[in-house]
Amino acid sequence: MARSLDLNVVLTGFMGTGKTTVGRLVAHELDWTFIDTDDVIVARHGPINAIFAEQGERAFRALEREVAAEAARSRQHVIATGGRMLLDSANADALTATGRVFCLAASVDEILRRLRADVDGPVRPLLAGDDPAAAVARLLDERAAGYGQFEQVHTAGRSPQDIAADIIKRLEA
Repeated sequence: MARSLDLNVVLTGFMGTGKTTVGRLVAHELDWTFIDTDDVIVARHGPINAIFAEQGERAFRALEREVAAEAARSRQHVIATGGRMLLDSANADALTATGRVFCLAASVDEILRRLRADVDGPVRPLLAGDDPAAAVARLLDERAAGYGQFEQVHTAGRSPQDIAADIIKRLEA
C-alpha cells in the first residue's frame, strides 16, 4: 500500500459535513493522530462562543491561525478544521504545504438534518434563527469559492465509514 507518509490529511467543509466523525475514522485506519482544531482551541482558551462574545471574531481567527501553523508542523496527523479555517489564505497555505486537503460537502437539507440530530454536539446558533435553511444556503454560497479550491468529497447518503474509506483510497491512488 503506497501511502504518502510525510503528509497530513486535512478535512475542511461546512459544519455538519462530518469532518470530526470521518477524521477519527481515517486516523484510526491509518494509525495516525487525530486532532480537531476547534477542540484544541476550546481546550486552551475556553468555549468558542465565549471567545467570540468576550474577545471578538478577530481574536478567534488569530487563535485559528496559531493552531493551523502548529498543526502544519506535524506529520501523520488527520486534522479536522473549523468550518471557516481554510477560508483564511494563511491557514490554507500552512495546511496545504504539509497536508492533502479534502473538503467534505453536503446539501443544505442534509446539513440541517445532521445538525438537528447531533443533540450532544456544540450549540449551533444558526439553528436558532428564523430560517436556518436560508442561513446555511447563504453561508454555503458565500464559501463556495473557498471550499471549491479543495478536493471535494460528497457525503450525502453515505456512511462515515464509506467516506473514510473513500479518502484513504484517494490517498493510495
